[in-house]
Amino acid sequence: MARPLLTATAIVGSLCLIPLATQAMAAVDTDTYREFDQFLDVFNRVKADYVDKVDDKTLIKGAIQGMLAALDPHSSYVDALDYDNLRIQTEGNYGGLGLTVQMEDGAVKVVAPQEDTPAYRAGVKSGDYITHIDGKLIYGETLDEAIGLMRGKPGTKISLTLVRPGTDKPIDVTMNREVIVQKPVKWEVRGDVGYININTFSENTGADTRAAIMAIDKSLGHRPLGYVVDLRDNGGGLLTQAIAVSDAFLDHGEIVSQRGREKSDIERYFAKPGDDAHGLPVIVLTNPGTASASEIVAGALQDHHRALIMGERTFGKGSVQTLLPLGPKTALRLTTARYYTPSGRSVQEGGIVPDIKVPEISDPDFKSRPVFREADLRRHLINEVKADDKILEEDTKDDPRFGMTAEQLKKQGIDDFQLYYALKTIARLGGPAQIAAATKPRPVKTPPTATAQ
Repeated sequence: MARPLLTATAIVGSLCLIPLATQAMAAVDTDTYREFDQFLDVFNRVKADYVDKVDDKTLIKGAIQGMLAALDPHSSYVDALDYDNLRIQTEGNYGGLGLTVQMEDGAVKVVAPQEDTPAYRAGVKSGDYITHIDGKLIYGETLDEAIGLMRGKPGTKISLTLVRPGTDKPIDVTMNREVIVQKPVKWEVRGDVGYININTFSENTGADTRAAIMAIDKSLGHRPLGYVVDLRDNGGGLLTQAIAVSDAFLDHGEIVSQRGREKSDIERYFAKPGDDAHGLPVIVLTNPGTASASEIVAGALQDHHRALIMGERTFGKGSVQTLLPLGPKTALRLTTARYYTPSGRSVQEGGIVPDIKVPEISDPDFKSRPVFREADLRRHLINEVKADDKILEEDTKDDPRFGMTAEQLKKQGIDDFQLYYALKTIARLGGPAQIAAATKPRPVKTPPTATAQ
């Protein structure tokens, strides 16, 4: 399990050491000192009169968390457990269920299940709320406590009670904990089409993506017709790795820029010469779970007309968080900049709109399950650069196949319609034989749909 949107954060690779109590304190005026006096008055009254004894550390930590929570959904206080989770997300493995979760109004909400993990196979879905763990109500407890209950020794059994928006009854699922191994990049060959599934941006994702491109060439004995790069349900990760993945498909130009408070505070990142994919066609698959670092990749390839973005509109997280160390194992995760695509677009709130909209109709809950994005989060940053794309939206007719049901698709051996659509689009370049080879039914990997109890 991961702390709130750890994988949905484009974290700056190097830690920024900033003396917090220098110029900022010098600029404090008389009114601010009055506010400090009021804070100390509340602190002392709680210490003296609260029904239970409470220590200074608890009060100060709560005050820090409250201050940061008043800013935006992604600024937070990082304690020792957060450090461990951050390490897990970038380099390590753990015993658990394979879920990324966040706290929302006192409830534990699923951001995304990791593919091929106990939670994924049990049918846990993005947007589900976890209300009970092993029959114990966890509403109102801290996220740390909930994570601690879900982690455990591999092989041990655990049951979760879920509340899924759009369903009338709670859903009970039971599974066994496993060692969750971080596999940021998976690849395979479908006919003469290379398929690259990137599920997180950890410390080796860029190198693993380049290795996948070379492995596809070697497996075929020649270059493929093109590539399908799957960024669905990829909540993001390291900014450096988003740049590295984009660079694997670009040979020039800007990848992303990040802009701070001041107009002059702009940092730009550019592609190095050499396209690992040799200019071959690329389709990038996205959905509402595609966030942050994933949106940097999708936006860069879209703006350079290097890839066709296919699927659904992305999450819409266009801010950068910097880790500011406070102690040996504590830090401040602070939103310090917004990022922009090469054409100057901000994805904040609006996300990346696909070039070709393809719904995931092979999901039985597709129409009934609500979709949550950055714009739904409290105190989210406002997009300062709005763009009207209505002029570009000329094709208002949906593909007739979008009206098919999950059951009809299953009978045809299609368990992932968006992937099927993307593979078929690339395979057309090789003719009917390649279409048949690329879309040949594979063993079903879609997790079973959990049912209400």
